[in-house]
Amino acid sequence: MTGGLVDDRPRVLVVDDEAPLRELIVVTLGDTFRCEEASDGETALIQLRESPSDLVFLDVMLPGLGGIDVLREIRADPALQDLGVVVVSAWQAPEDVALALENGADSFLPKPFRVEDVLSIAEELVGRGR
Repeated sequence: MTGGLVDDRPRVLVVDDEAPLRELIVVTLGDTFRCEEASDGETALIQLRESPSDLVFLDVMLPGLGGIDVLREIRADPALQDLGVVVVSAWQAPEDVALALENGADSFLPKPFRVEDVLSIAEELVGRGR
């Protein structure tokens, strides 16, 4: 009987337009976190506003609304502004990392990444309340 069970694991939203990368993060975090997915920025914002997560892994290059714009929207929304955000990007130049951090990212994860880094960043940010 599963009707009475409550899944109280922290919630993570994984936002990336590449399904294999979303799945890699979800599989990596699935034992410790409840993971949801979005393939674009607009969908991510809708999901977050309907059911806020504890942490977001947010790709920079998304169709439509890009990751940095999604990050700005998150930080401008009083209901979401304290949400932990990890920006994930293949763009790794110092100015790209700085742009993400200046716009409110809590962490920057370069692609390709090690799965160990995904888990350690998630545990660190959720463990300290962001």
